Amino acid sequence: MSDTELLARCTTVLPGHRARRPAEMFSAMAAWCEAKGIQHDVYGEGAVVQDFERKVAELLGFEAAVFCISGTMTQVTALRLAAMDRGMAPVALHPTSHIFVHEQSNYQLLNHFAALSVGERHRPWTAADITGIPERLSAVGLEIPMREIGGQLSSWDELQAIKAHCRAKGIHLHMDGARLWEAAAGYARPLAEIAAGFDSVYVSLYKGIGGVGGAMLLGTREFVARAAKWFARQGGKLVHQSPYVVAAAMQFDARLASMPALFERTRFVYEVLAEHPVLKLNPAAPQANMLHVHLPVGRERALEIRRKLAAEHGLWIFHRISHGVLPDTSYFELYVGDNLLEAPDGRVREAAALLAAEVQAAIG
Repeated sequence: MSDTELLARCTTVLPGHRARRPAEMFSAMAAWCEAKGIQHDVYGEGAVVQDFERKVAELLGFEAAVFCISGTMTQVTALRLAAMDRGMAPVALHPTSHIFVHEQSNYQLLNHFAALSVGERHRPWTAADITGIPERLSAVGLEIPMREIGGQLSSWDELQAIKAHCRAKGIHLHMDGARLWEAAAGYARPLAEIAAGFDSVYVSLYKGIGGVGGAMLLGTREFVARAAKWFARQGGKLVHQSPYVVAAAMQFDARLASMPALFERTRFVYEVLAEHPVLKLNPAAPQANMLHVHLPVGRERALEIRRKLAAEHGLWIFHRISHGVLPDTSYFELYVGDNLLEAPDGRVREAAALLAAEVQAAIG
């Protein structure tokens, strides 16, 4: 039986939100459009897109926002503009930046900007990481929270110090806010307060929100208008953006309202997992509704354990798993979404115990 078939048979899936079939998603979109009298936009011109852009901009305290088809295009475009305005001085990025890890050197191959890898791979940025750079910088790209290290956040004081330094030095401060919606609960502060001091912010319309794709870039009206021109130059201007915007807009308020509950559920899940010493957790305490679970078994053995628990207990532990730094270790990301929010406490405890028992058996 394939992994896809096993997943479909599982009664309990731990990570993420409940998957919606295309027909279910499209039906919900159609009903929402009918109820709201939605009309298609034309190349972004139209109430459905522009009203949602204004809503997101106001929520985060910016003058303007513009839709883009992907976060990958959004971010390198924003940083390219910042670099062009500052003589193409380099951009500072954390070693785990999405641009480094997942975008196949696009910033180099497409001649967007030069980048410096700054800071420690397994730690969020401190102000000293930025203030200690001897080179003149055009921009700093800061991810909130940092996904590749378990959803960690720079401390609030360090974040404010980074903002102050960039403002004093005329450095464009850009936020990779792919999971900014999740970080608000971790910081226990309004979204606009977190975003204050950034010159531009990218947010995803599908990760925590659950849309079908797309992103937004926020900044001044002038900066956003320039970015929109560059999106078009790169083939990112669609004749109808409404499907992407509708998929996000119809559930946007409910998703944001659920974030505090998801964060509290993450604290519970963390406590349950921590009861089993064979499972190592990162970070030391939840900072968003996600964490990493490190296992003392290699990736292939972990996949065997996932299949066994799925087949015998109807339990799906993780979607993806990565090799650990040390031999015969691995780790997976656990994003706490609707699935874990709705799972009974007893089932969560059972899942943790079964996983721990299988891992313990594997290492003897």
